Amino acid sequence: MSRALTLILLGALAICLLPVAGVIVSTSIAELAGCRLDEAGSYPCVVLGHDLGGLLATLFVSGWFALLTLPMAGLIVMVLGTLWLVRMIRRRQSGSVR
Repeated sequence: MSRALTLILLGALAICLLPVAGVIVSTSIAELAGCRLDEAGSYPCVVLGHDLGGLLATLFVSGWFALLTLPMAGLIVMVLGTLWLVRMIRRRQSGSVR
């Protein structure tokens, strides 16, 4: 398994997890600032003098995109696991330990 393929798959995995990260970040910021956050709309949320309500609402609602990206992330993990397993079997058969 080439390093390039591994890096590409790990990058794709990170991208697939971004919607979940957006939900976690937006929820954390809203809780710390004492702001209301839900799917119904955008509410004012002033943090350090800036209204982040719209941004937090967008990040929070983008979590629904995880319904598409998390299955892709699972597939990527299965591909990485399979490639790793094939690599280990080939190494064991060739007798090289590394």
